[in-house]
Amino acid sequence: MSDRPKTQTLDRVTVPADLKALSDRELKLLAKELREETISAVSVTGGHLGAGLGVVELTTAIHAVFDTPRDKLIWDVGHQCYPHKILTGRRDRIRTLRQEGGLSGFTKRSESPYDPFGAAHSSTSISAGLGFTMARELGAEGVGDVIAVIGDGAMSAGMAFEAMNNAGHLGKRLFVILNDNDMSIAPPVGALSTYLSRLYAGVPFQELKEIAKGAVSFLPEPFQEGARRAKDMLKGMTVGGTLFEELGFTYVGPVDGHDLDQLLPLLRTVKARATGPMLIHVITKKGKGYAPAEAAADKGHATARFDVLTGAQTKAPSNAPAYTKVFARGLIREAEADDRVVAVTAAMPDGTGLNLFAERFPRRCFDVGIAEQHAVTFSAGLAAGGMKPFCAIYSTFLQRGYDQVVHDVAIQRLPVRFAIDRAGLVGADGATHAGAFDVAFLANLPGFVVMAAADEAELMHMVATAAAIDDRPSAFRYPRGEGVGVELPERGTVLEIGRGRVLREGSRVAFLSFGTRLSEVQKAAEALAARGISPTVADARFAKPLDRDLVLRLAREHEALITIEEGAIGGFGSHVAQLLAEEGVFDRGLRFRSMVLPDIFIDQASPAAMYAVAGLGAAQIEAKALEALGVSMVGKRA
Repeated sequence: MSDRPKTQTLDRVTVPADLKALSDRELKLLAKELREETISAVSVTGGHLGAGLGVVELTTAIHAVFDTPRDKLIWDVGHQCYPHKILTGRRDRIRTLRQEGGLSGFTKRSESPYDPFGAAHSSTSISAGLGFTMARELGAEGVGDVIAVIGDGAMSAGMAFEAMNNAGHLGKRLFVILNDNDMSIAPPVGALSTYLSRLYAGVPFQELKEIAKGAVSFLPEPFQEGARRAKDMLKGMTVGGTLFEELGFTYVGPVDGHDLDQLLPLLRTVKARATGPMLIHVITKKGKGYAPAEAAADKGHATARFDVLTGAQTKAPSNAPAYTKVFARGLIREAEADDRVVAVTAAMPDGTGLNLFAERFPRRCFDVGIAEQHAVTFSAGLAAGGMKPFCAIYSTFLQRGYDQVVHDVAIQRLPVRFAIDRAGLVGADGATHAGAFDVAFLANLPGFVVMAAADEAELMHMVATAAAIDDRPSAFRYPRGEGVGVELPERGTVLEIGRGRVLREGSRVAFLSFGTRLSEVQKAAEALAARGISPTVADARFAKPLDRDLVLRLAREHEALITIEEGAIGGFGSHVAQLLAEEGVFDRGLRFRSMVLPDIFIDQASPAAMYAVAGLGAAQIEAKALEALGVSMVGKRA
């Protein structure tokens, strides 16, 4: 295409081995073209732009020095892997990023041998890298050096330090590159972030500490003098690599991650000389080289399609507020009425809407960093201390804190309120970010109240209901994206615990919906009505405790009962089936069907396409009702 950047050097690269034929000067040209190609590609597809732009030179240097795929390059999270994908044989598909049938927005083992470990959740790279390292040490073939690239935000998670502690103990050769851009999704928080800031603010010279004792002399010029001066500056100080070296790593840095004159000699040196675990501290700038990204508050973390010249994003106008903003609105209303209401998130204040809450109540909002386990138990402590904590975490990330949900919250019956965003299928982020399992793993916990909002007004009511539950834990889930456009109350109304609602009375077949598939259920009901079948439509509201009276009435008064939910098997429908079985309803011939997400991980596509794969669209709900009733789909509508 004529509007694509000219990439004469990049055109010579199909796989990383091709970089070996390039001079250092040509590698600089390659990096420039790689940045332009990344910007051009993401302008077409949308996606995670800023993180990739921040590691263009680092990606180039790693692939120029190491020998992937034998050497295993593991990108933590994977937001920054687009330049890596361009250099590893996938350039011809890069404009399919995050599209149905296209490249994943994260690293993916099934996609390429250059992606040795899949990602999308944070802080896993060092653990995985150490696994590869020990596989190599135990004789596994095809494993060379291991390089884990982890961002500064990801280093706030305990798992990263657990892995480093273990790696330091084992003492084997492993390269961990700390990509320190002072910017994760939100500005990184906590003492570690402050520590890293002190490192490069307090040491203006590049500190290249000895890779082996007395080894400053083998470092390439001009690093020798810089290393000596930095080492002298650090005597008696608690900055530098002290923290990492106490964990058993040799620390090198910080170095300029956008200067190939620094990166290439450094990586060549450590590759030639390192014997044990090494941490290389690289300073980068998220969004580097693209002014609109550099100027953005989130440095262009996640963008829609955009105009390359202006950076203006193309977003469809919304007719309804996003669920996330509705949650924030509801929580602010509760906090205005009760000063014990506090909010906790794990590095996702914007994504969960708590940035809006923080503007109104800065002292009552806590971003704990990428640390979901801590977020849950911290919330439990707040609850035990008499506060009313709302722990707002995406469904996919709440999985990381499940032990704490069970042991620190549920067993102690502490009234932590879990606001579960991104429930159900999420579109371009694919299987890794889908909220499929939270109903199943929460509704089996004794004493838990588990709710799902059918629309944005219901979400307001569930925020109010959770605020009022003070004797046990509770959770309410809601999807990504816009609501259905219902009128919102000024403040939510407290719902009766364990009571659903009937929206449409009918006969023969009853739909019992849990969550936002209700709008599709209502479309299916209209289609059935056109066939002369008038179904009952009910919104369960609660998966736990179930509305026993409603479930048993629907079973008693209809030939068929169908549950519909945006979750995996073992959730709402399973609880309904258990109740029906215990009450002997199946003995009397009820035709029961449970519509859930299928037993597969669904690849990225539009949400509508993903729900079509899942079989949870209006047409499929209609077909399920007809099948249950024994009615053919063929034939004239009444």
